[in-house]
Amino acid sequence: MTKILPLILLFYGVSALDQFLLGQQMDFEDYDPISTLVVPENPVYRAKFPFVDIHSHQSNVTQERINLLLREMGELNMATMVNLSGKSFARGRSEIDAQEYLNSMIRRFNGVAPGRFVVFTNLSFENFGSADWTAKAVAELETDVENGAKGLKIFKNLGLSVRDIDGKRVPVDHPHLDPVWAKCGELGIPVLIHSADPAPFWEPMNAENERWLELKIHPGRRRGADNPAPFEQIIAEQHRVFRKHPTTTFINAHMGWMANDLDKAAKHLDTYPNVNFGIGAVIAEFGRQPRKAREFFIQYQDRLLFGKDAYNKEEFYTYFRVLETEDEYFPYYKKYHAFWRMYGLGLPDEVLKKVYYKNALRIIPNMDKSLFPN
Repeated sequence: MTKILPLILLFYGVSALDQFLLGQQMDFEDYDPISTLVVPENPVYRAKFPFVDIHSHQSNVTQERINLLLREMGELNMATMVNLSGKSFARGRSEIDAQEYLNSMIRRFNGVAPGRFVVFTNLSFENFGSADWTAKAVAELETDVENGAKGLKIFKNLGLSVRDIDGKRVPVDHPHLDPVWAKCGELGIPVLIHSADPAPFWEPMNAENERWLELKIHPGRRRGADNPAPFEQIIAEQHRVFRKHPTTTFINAHMGWMANDLDKAAKHLDTYPNVNFGIGAVIAEFGRQPRKAREFFIQYQDRLLFGKDAYNKEEFYTYFRVLETEDEYFPYYKKYHAFWRMYGLGLPDEVLKKVYYKNALRIIPNMDKSLFPN
């Protein structure tokens, strides 16, 4: 190397040397080659059918924000957005303030665009373990539904960071929560529940970890083997809830972290007929196994619901393209989620309709069905 550097300097100049050295020292996250593959490309910027996004989070619900969302929803062909953060952004406020936060959000949505937005409520775990926590939680849930909430969203903090009044971790299947799950079944509202994080977050951060880049960029997502409990333990707690409350409808967010093992996902749905899957934030898993994923979507077409999670208009295009087309080898939108390329599933229209809106209309009560085809 030292012998050829003077020749490179003399013949090409410093800038060429810089480029040469950069090529030898490039980090993985900087490597982003332009594919030379020539295949048909059919990008999709608007869903083939009107759809329900059952996994969105909106906080600053001003009229200006609603107008922006409506414009972008129209461009995407999104008929209904489900805002799962009915109370979550009011954490730390009094119960009365959190209630008013939810109510005012529902009023604003309905005042500007009736039927276009659905709001789920959330639980406050403050003083969990006190003698009256369960009764108050159930009463608040009933009030929230009376005021227009159409479901309950459980965030991943349950099982991870929620502590009781004695400072102990609250497991997902804590018995004090049983009356809440039962009340949701009685009220006929679904529970959309997110438990744990991807399993690789608990595994060693080394060259064999598929989420290495994500953990490097977001080091706070990394967990030790027992931080705060093993991945398998938290997931088992969630599954015990499903088993114990068969008359309550659950939507297991992010495919319950089983989108990378569709045989396991199929067994899960077969075991728990009251459970459905939301596909938010796991579309990249389907895009790298298109044949098996297509078979899975067809077989379980009545149990899958479209959702995106973090709202970004342009990122929906990848979801549409994976679900609707048979395109090959096209990029995902976040390298740290998926450094691999996507392939389209080419789902049949009837399956698309169920995933896009029919399943949501069946599961979420009192939605505006006039926004969708008969």
